[in-house]
Amino acid sequence: MPQMKFCPQCLSSMPVASVICPFCGRRMINQNPNGTLPYGTVLMDRYTIGEFISNDGEGVLYQAVDQQGPVRVTIKEYLPVTLAEDRDETGALHSKPGCEVLYKTTRMDFVDLYKELMKITPSTGLETVLNVVETNNTAYAILENPGGMPLNEYLQMKGTHIPPAEARSMLLPVFEGVSAMHQAGLLHRGISPNTIRVQENGKARLSGYATLGLRTLGSPLHAHLYEGYSAPEQYDKAEFEGRYTDSYALAAVFYRMVTGQAPLPAVQRRVADTNPLARNLDPNLPAWLSQILEQALALNPKNRIQTVNTLMSSLTSPTAAQAVQKDNKKKERHKYQFMGILSGVLIFSCFLAVLVFWGWTKIGGAEPAPTATPEPTATPAKKEYVPDFVGMTWSQIQSSGQYTGHFRFSLQEEYSEDVPAGTIIRQNPEANTTITENSARMITLYVSKGPENVVLHNVVGFTQESAVAELQKQGLTARCVMQANDGSYVTGCVIKTDPAASEEVAPGSEVIVYIAAEPHQDVKNEEQIAMMQATPQPTPEAQQ
Repeated sequence: MPQMKFCPQCLSSMPVASVICPFCGRRMINQNPNGTLPYGTVLMDRYTIGEFISNDGEGVLYQAVDQQGPVRVTIKEYLPVTLAEDRDETGALHSKPGCEVLYKTTRMDFVDLYKELMKITPSTGLETVLNVVETNNTAYAILENPGGMPLNEYLQMKGTHIPPAEARSMLLPVFEGVSAMHQAGLLHRGISPNTIRVQENGKARLSGYATLGLRTLGSPLHAHLYEGYSAPEQYDKAEFEGRYTDSYALAAVFYRMVTGQAPLPAVQRRVADTNPLARNLDPNLPAWLSQILEQALALNPKNRIQTVNTLMSSLTSPTAAQAVQKDNKKKERHKYQFMGILSGVLIFSCFLAVLVFWGWTKIGGAEPAPTATPEPTATPAKKEYVPDFVGMTWSQIQSSGQYTGHFRFSLQEEYSEDVPAGTIIRQNPEANTTITENSARMITLYVSKGPENVVLHNVVGFTQESAVAELQKQGLTARCVMQANDGSYVTGCVIKTDPAASEEVAPGSEVIVYIAAEPHQDVKNEEQIAMMQATPQPTPEAQQ
């Protein structure tokens, strides 16, 4: 046992047995709720538990002190209300009878999540995970003291909506943080004004990490979703969640910031989608911005903006927004073309089947002589086969009771250059596989994510000709425009691109490449700049 502990109020060191801090006078009386760790508890001989902050279906949040600093931290204890029963005098948690295995596996999910987050934090826009410890038959995530105030309180204090440029600037660190999570294979699923905090410098930071169970309705945990910000697929545990789930939430937060009103809850929109366009709430918003938010908040995941990098660039640049909308229209066109071909094939197959049946009935001429009626025998069991789901969409499968009532599905996403996004590429077991009574009726569906996005190469500093060639290698098109130059840049070289380097863009997207003009050349306005297209200029030698 440690001989000293730290006052959670003033961070002063004092004997473990002390009930009053000799420095600030704070009494070490426990006022934390029953079932939580008492105020002043020393965890792992290092962390002094302070006041209870909040709880959700997954765990409890405490103020605390890391005695190695000493510094203030926040601690989240894994304490699922649906699986944990009580805590004994040593502080150890016990699972409810019959929930032992589920309690253990969900606790492992909690530990794995926060250990993965430790690898990418500290990171821009993300609350830092400092440590993960396991004791008391549970686990604890040690988090930095977040500081600032929740975004929902900030917005209430402002009392009005925020201009788009200011909202983009505030949320940029959060977009970068969520992108880092996605690159590590993690999803947040809880992005909302409640889990975003505004720091003293005006920038936002994301907190509120949680496992899948807490952010999905119908899971073994008591789900905790955010009305208006949680995506539709989070309300049904049978639906697949992906990066587009976080894109929906980020778009919803941006919508709230620039309009002053949260989007309608997803479950309500599924019944009747009357969510107002952002521009209807604020006519001063640009039409392109309103359209991007509408697309990012699409109920069908495959119609949404898929990545946070694409979403952020679309909310920043009208040109990038137009490229995203153009790509979406192209996908819609491919979808209808595919459905038209499929319908034609089905009609032809039916016609052919009728002809074959008609021809078969004509063979044999006269009616056959009657035969003796056989003795009744046991009717053989009707064989059942796995349906063919290839070429269908997940929404089509879900809407058909004949499938969802008889089979369980596992979804896997894959990139595909040939199959439209959202369409089933292949399945396991394959179609027409015989199903027996002992079959598990579990079918894995491999769903197309469409073509893989391209990570834009950094061409800043390249000559115009080299930059265009480099982008063409990536399957992108370049539109070069001249940029005024006060002498700080090398004439004819790239200053910046839109989207910026390292952002993900759809194959074939247009990239605006800004080229440094001659020093002090008069570049009058944006319209004039836009007319200067990206055709490499001949050298003086070539002109001669």
